[in-house]
Amino acid sequence: MYNFFVEPAQIQGNTITITGNDVNHIKNVLRMKIGEEISVSNGIDKKEYRCGIEDIEEEKIVCKLRFVKEDGMELPSRVYLFQGLPKADKMELIIQKAVELGVYEVIPVAAKRAVVKLDERKAKAKRGRWQGIAESAAKQSKRRIIPQIKEVMTMQEAVRYASGMEVRLIPYELAEGMQETKNIISSLKKEQSIAVFIGPEGGFEENEIKEATDNGIVPITMGKRILRTETAGLTILAWIMYQLEE
Repeated sequence: MYNFFVEPAQIQGNTITITGNDVNHIKNVLRMKIGEEISVSNGIDKKEYRCGIEDIEEEKIVCKLRFVKEDGMELPSRVYLFQGLPKADKMELIIQKAVELGVYEVIPVAAKRAVVKLDERKAKAKRGRWQGIAESAAKQSKRRIIPQIKEVMTMQEAVRYASGMEVRLIPYELAEGMQETKNIISSLKKEQSIAVFIGPEGGFEENEIKEATDNGIVPITMGKRILRTETAGLTILAWIMYQLEE
């Protein structure tokens, strides 16, 4: 079943109105007909609004609510991925898969070893594209919210942004003790906010690791092998999802 996102104001009683790009997608790509059923989310209350298409107009699709389902599609904790800017289009893959794995926000980090350097104009354009990828991935994986892609931050800004989060982790190649990593992951609990910092190609510099650890971010190991930046974040997100999934 196809899933679409609307603003809360587009749900009025038993009537749900779909506008924007989804209208063309429903009419001309999916070629859906009156009476067919779709799933709608408002991105806030994590509910699924199951409804049937009642009218197909030029600029809107009018649907009639059939029932509301609280199906627990979201993880019971908010997971924040602080991703060092990678080369080429790797960020697109990371965002797509991170959304599928249940991430709540992705925060691009302009770490010192990041090859990619974005000025304000490029950063704005990239962020718009990344947000579109997050929305598409949320629809595909039947998420009830669209994870937000934040503005690019420096490491200092990212550490400050994460300061209020309850669990803060930073995989580091010089960290030791896989059992400690296992203990931390297995101790994660519902309703916690969890920050995961992933370096770009080449990892974080030592002074960035020091800044993180001085502010309470815990270094962990991910095993004996060195993982690529596009692999590391998705690996730890999968561990977290396994631990928290109901």
